[in-house]
Amino acid sequence: MGNGIQFLDIIFFALIAAFLVLRLRNVLGRRDGHQGDQGDQGDQGDPRDPFNLVRPPHAENENVVQLPERDDTGAFEELVNAENRPEADIEAHDPLAVGLTQIMRADKSFEAEGFLVGARTAFEMIINGFASGDTDMLQALLSREVYGNFAEAIAKREDADESLETLVRAIRASDMVEAYMEGTTAYVTVKFVSDQTKVTRNSEGKIIDGDPQESVEVTDFWTFAHNMRSRDPNWTLVATGSLD
Repeated sequence: MGNGIQFLDIIFFALIAAFLVLRLRNVLGRRDGHQGDQGDQGDQGDPRDPFNLVRPPHAENENVVQLPERDDTGAFEELVNAENRPEADIEAHDPLAVGLTQIMRADKSFEAEGFLVGARTAFEMIINGFASGDTDMLQALLSREVYGNFAEAIAKREDADESLETLVRAIRASDMVEAYMEGTTAYVTVKFVSDQTKVTRNSEGKIIDGDPQESVEVTDFWTFAHNMRSRDPNWTLVATGSLD
C-alpha cells in the first residue's frame, strides 16, 4: 500500500514539473521571438538616414580602434548645395568654377574629366592631321575660321613642295584654364604642355628645319566650343594660341 502511495506522489510531482517547464518555455519563446524581430529591423537601417551618415556607437566590450572621422554631413551638404550657390560667391573663389557650373547646368551629361580625355585625343589627331594634310578630318574637328587658317598653311606648304613631320611624344599636362557660356554656346580653353618632334623636309627629302632626334616642349592654349542646342554632340576647336 505504501509503495502505491509513493508511486502516485512521483507522478503528481512529475506533472507539476512538466507544467512549470512548459510555462517557462512559453515565456522564453515569446521573448526570443521579439528580439529576433528587432534584429531584422536593425539590418534594414534607419529609414530616416538613407545615407548612413549617423553611425551607431560601438559596444564597450568590442575591440575597435577609433579613427578620426570626416564631417560627412557637412561634406554632403556642401556637395548638394554647390549647384544652388550664388555664382557671385563661386566667382570670388574660382572663376573657372563659374563657367563649368554654367556648362553643367546647360548640359547635365557634361563631365570635366571625360571632356579632357576627349580633348587630349583631339589634340593629337589635329596635330597629326595638320602635318599629313588631312583636310577632311580637320574640317570635322575645326571651326570654319580655324579650318581656313589650317588649310591655308597646308596649301602654302604644298606649293613650296615641303612636307611636315610632327610626332607628339608625350602630353605632360592638359588643364582647363577658362570656361564660360555665351548664349547657348559653351567655351572651354585647355592648356596643353607636350613634348613634340617637328621636322620640315624639302622636295628632295632633306631636312630644312627641325631635328628628328630632338624633342621640344610646346605649350598650347586651345579653345573648344559646343552649341548646347545643336543635335551634334561634338565639340570643335575654335581658337588656338601658343607661348612659342
